[in-house]
Amino acid sequence: MKATGIVRRIDDLGRVVIPKEIRRTMRIREGDPLEIYTDREGEVIFKKYSPIGELASFASQYAETLHRVCSLAVIICDRDSVIACSGVSRKDYAEKSLSKELEKVVESRSFYEWKTGSEAVPVLSGENTLYVSCAMPIISGGDIVGCVASLTDSPEDGRGNGGVSHEVESKLIMTAAGFLGRQLED
Repeated sequence: MKATGIVRRIDDLGRVVIPKEIRRTMRIREGDPLEIYTDREGEVIFKKYSPIGELASFASQYAETLHRVCSLAVIICDRDSVIACSGVSRKDYAEKSLSKELEKVVESRSFYEWKTGSEAVPVLSGENTLYVSCAMPIISGGDIVGCVASLTDSPEDGRGNGGVSHEVESKLIMTAAGFLGRQLED
Protein backbone atom coordinates (compact mmCIF):
# COMPACT_ATOMS: atom_id res chain seq x y z
CA MET A 1 0.00 0.00 0.00
CA LYS A 2 1.22 3.50 -0.82
CA ALA A 3 1.22 6.15 1.92
CA THR A 4 -0.08 9.57 0.88
CA GLY A 5 0.62 11.54 4.06
CA ILE A 6 -2.96 12.84 4.00
CA VAL A 7 -4.93 12.56 7.24
CA ARG A 8 -8.71 13.03 7.48
CA ARG A 9 -11.02 12.88 10.49
CA ILE A 10 -14.32 11.01 10.60
CA ASP A 11 -17.26 13.35 11.21
CA ASP A 12 -20.15 12.78 13.64
CA LEU A 13 -22.09 10.84 10.95
CA GLY A 14 -19.19 8.44 10.34
CA ARG A 15 -18.16 10.03 7.04
CA VAL A 16 -14.65 10.62 5.79
CA VAL A 17 -13.71 12.76 2.79
CA ILE A 18 -11.50 11.15 0.17
CA PRO A 19 -9.13 13.92 -0.98
CA LYS A 20 -9.66 15.34 -4.46
CA GLU A 21 -6.13 14.37 -5.57
CA ILE A 22 -6.81 10.72 -4.75
CA ARG A 23 -10.28 10.79 -6.36
CA ARG A 24 -8.79 12.27 -9.53
CA THR A 25 -5.86 9.82 -9.63
CA MET A 26 -8.09 6.80 -8.98
CA ARG A 27 -10.84 8.13 -11.29
CA ILE A 28 -13.44 8.04 -8.53
CA ARG A 29 -16.50 10.09 -9.49
CA GLU A 30 -19.38 11.31 -7.38
CA GLY A 31 -21.81 8.43 -6.95
CA ASP A 32 -19.25 5.69 -7.73
CA PRO A 33 -19.70 2.60 -5.54
CA LEU A 34 -16.77 1.62 -3.30
CA GLU A 35 -16.21 -1.74 -1.60
CA ILE A 36 -14.90 -1.56 1.95
CA TYR A 37 -12.50 -4.21 3.26
CA THR A 38 -10.66 -4.65 6.54
CA ASP A 39 -7.60 -6.72 7.27
CA ARG A 40 -6.04 -8.26 10.36
CA GLU A 41 -3.71 -5.31 10.92
CA GLY A 42 -6.71 -2.98 11.35
CA GLU A 43 -6.46 -1.35 7.93
CA VAL A 44 -9.63 -0.18 6.20
CA ILE A 45 -9.37 -0.49 2.41
CA PHE A 46 -11.63 1.21 -0.13
CA LYS A 47 -11.75 -0.38 -3.57
CA LYS A 48 -13.67 0.85 -6.60
CA TYR A 49 -16.53 -1.53 -7.21
CA SER A 50 -17.17 -2.64 -10.78
CA PRO A 51 -20.52 -4.44 -11.19
CA ILE A 52 -19.54 -5.57 -14.69
CA GLY A 53 -16.29 -6.93 -13.21
CA GLU A 54 -18.37 -9.60 -11.45
CA LEU A 55 -19.35 -10.88 -14.89
CA ALA A 56 -15.75 -10.88 -16.18
CA SER A 57 -15.60 -14.57 -17.12
CA PHE A 58 -19.08 -14.43 -18.65
CA ALA A 59 -18.17 -11.23 -20.51
CA SER A 60 -15.00 -12.89 -21.83
CA GLN A 61 -17.05 -15.80 -23.17
CA TYR A 62 -19.50 -13.40 -24.82
CA ALA A 63 -16.66 -11.42 -26.47
CA GLU A 64 -15.02 -14.66 -27.62
CA THR A 65 -18.29 -15.84 -29.17
CA LEU A 66 -18.77 -12.57 -31.07
CA HIS A 67 -15.23 -12.87 -32.38
CA ARG A 68 -15.55 -16.53 -33.40
CA VAL A 69 -18.94 -16.22 -35.06
CA CYS A 70 -18.53 -12.82 -36.77
CA SER A 71 -14.76 -12.16 -36.70
CA LEU A 72 -15.39 -8.94 -34.76
CA ALA A 73 -12.67 -7.52 -32.53
CA VAL A 74 -14.62 -6.76 -29.34
CA ILE A 75 -13.96 -5.23 -25.93
CA ILE A 76 -16.21 -5.18 -22.90
CA CYS A 77 -15.29 -2.59 -20.30
CA ASP A 78 -16.46 -1.03 -17.09
CA ARG A 79 -16.43 2.78 -16.88
CA ASP A 80 -12.64 2.96 -16.58
CA SER A 81 -10.89 -0.02 -18.13
CA VAL A 82 -11.18 -3.06 -20.39
CA ILE A 83 -12.35 -6.18 -18.51
CA ALA A 84 -12.74 -8.58 -21.46
CA CYS A 85 -11.58 -8.64 -25.06
CA SER A 86 -11.40 -10.92 -28.05
CA GLY A 87 -9.86 -10.51 -31.47
CA VAL A 88 -7.15 -8.32 -29.94
CA SER A 89 -4.18 -9.09 -27.70
CA ARG A 90 -5.31 -9.53 -24.09
CA LYS A 91 -1.87 -8.36 -22.98
CA ASP A 92 -2.32 -5.07 -24.87
CA TYR A 93 -5.93 -4.36 -23.84
CA ALA A 94 -7.02 -6.19 -20.66
CA GLU A 95 -7.18 -3.93 -17.61
CA LYS A 96 -5.90 -0.89 -19.57
CA SER A 97 -7.49 2.54 -19.08
CA LEU A 98 -10.01 3.78 -21.62
CA SER A 99 -9.35 6.92 -23.65
CA LYS A 100 -11.14 10.12 -22.61
CA GLU A 101 -13.03 9.98 -25.92
CA LEU A 102 -14.35 6.48 -25.20
CA GLU A 103 -15.26 7.51 -21.64
CA LYS A 104 -17.41 10.29 -23.17
CA VAL A 105 -19.11 7.73 -25.42
CA VAL A 106 -19.87 5.59 -22.34
CA GLU A 107 -21.18 8.60 -20.39
CA SER A 108 -23.44 9.60 -23.31
CA ARG A 109 -25.75 6.66 -22.50
CA SER A 110 -26.44 6.19 -26.22
CA PHE A 111 -25.26 4.10 -29.16
CA TYR A 112 -22.17 5.36 -30.98
CA GLU A 113 -20.96 4.49 -34.45
CA TRP A 114 -18.14 6.03 -36.39
CA LYS A 115 -19.31 8.10 -39.35
CA THR A 116 -17.22 9.06 -42.37
CA GLY A 117 -15.57 12.43 -41.80
CA SER A 118 -15.89 12.38 -38.01
CA GLU A 119 -13.00 12.13 -35.56
CA ALA A 120 -12.06 8.53 -34.70
CA VAL A 121 -12.42 7.41 -31.07
CA PRO A 122 -9.31 5.56 -29.80
CA VAL A 123 -9.91 2.69 -27.38
CA LEU A 124 -7.06 3.27 -24.91
CA SER A 125 -5.57 6.44 -23.51
CA GLY A 126 -2.09 7.55 -24.47
CA GLU A 127 -1.27 4.74 -26.87
CA ASN A 128 -1.44 4.00 -30.56
CA THR A 129 -4.45 1.81 -30.50
CA LEU A 130 -7.38 0.47 -32.39
CA TYR A 131 -10.44 2.65 -32.87
CA VAL A 132 -14.07 2.21 -31.92
CA SER A 133 -16.22 1.11 -34.83
CA CYS A 134 -19.41 1.09 -32.77
CA ALA A 135 -20.16 1.08 -29.05
CA MET A 136 -23.11 0.75 -26.72
CA PRO A 137 -23.05 1.61 -23.01
CA ILE A 138 -24.14 -1.15 -20.63
CA ILE A 139 -26.92 0.19 -18.42
CA SER A 140 -28.20 -1.71 -15.42
CA GLY A 141 -30.83 -0.42 -13.02
CA GLY A 142 -30.57 3.00 -14.68
CA ASP A 143 -26.83 3.26 -13.99
CA ILE A 144 -24.03 3.16 -16.55
CA VAL A 145 -21.81 0.22 -15.65
CA GLY A 146 -19.69 -0.19 -18.77
CA CYS A 147 -19.65 -0.55 -22.52
CA VAL A 148 -19.42 -3.09 -25.36
CA ALA A 149 -17.51 -1.95 -28.43
CA SER A 150 -16.36 -3.38 -31.74
CA LEU A 151 -12.96 -2.22 -32.93
CA THR A 152 -11.25 -1.44 -36.19
CA ASP A 153 -7.67 -0.65 -37.28
CA SER A 154 -8.72 2.38 -39.25
CA PRO A 155 -12.27 3.71 -39.40
CA GLU A 156 -11.49 5.29 -42.78
CA ASP A 157 -11.34 1.78 -44.24
CA GLY A 158 -14.99 1.41 -43.39
CA ARG A 159 -16.92 -0.68 -40.92
CA GLY A 160 -18.35 -4.11 -41.40
CA ASN A 161 -15.52 -5.99 -39.73
CA GLY A 162 -15.20 -9.65 -40.56
CA GLY A 163 -17.60 -9.45 -43.45
CA VAL A 164 -20.68 -8.54 -41.40
CA SER A 165 -22.68 -5.52 -42.49
CA HIS A 166 -22.75 -2.26 -40.55
CA GLU A 167 -26.30 -2.98 -39.47
CA VAL A 168 -25.51 -6.48 -38.21
CA GLU A 169 -22.40 -5.25 -36.35
CA SER A 170 -24.45 -2.48 -34.69
CA LYS A 171 -27.25 -4.86 -33.68
CA LEU A 172 -24.78 -7.39 -32.23
CA ILE A 173 -23.10 -4.71 -30.09
CA MET A 174 -26.46 -3.31 -28.89
CA THR A 175 -27.68 -6.84 -28.09
CA ALA A 176 -24.53 -7.67 -26.12
CA ALA A 177 -24.80 -4.47 -24.04
CA GLY A 178 -28.50 -5.03 -23.38
CA PHE A 179 -27.95 -8.65 -22.42
CA LEU A 180 -25.07 -7.89 -20.03
CA GLY A 181 -27.08 -5.08 -18.43
CA ARG A 182 -29.99 -7.50 -17.83
CA GLN A 183 -27.62 -10.09 -16.32
CA LEU A 184 -26.56 -7.54 -13.72
CA GLU A 185 -30.18 -6.75 -12.83
CA ASP A 186 -31.11 -10.39 -12.18
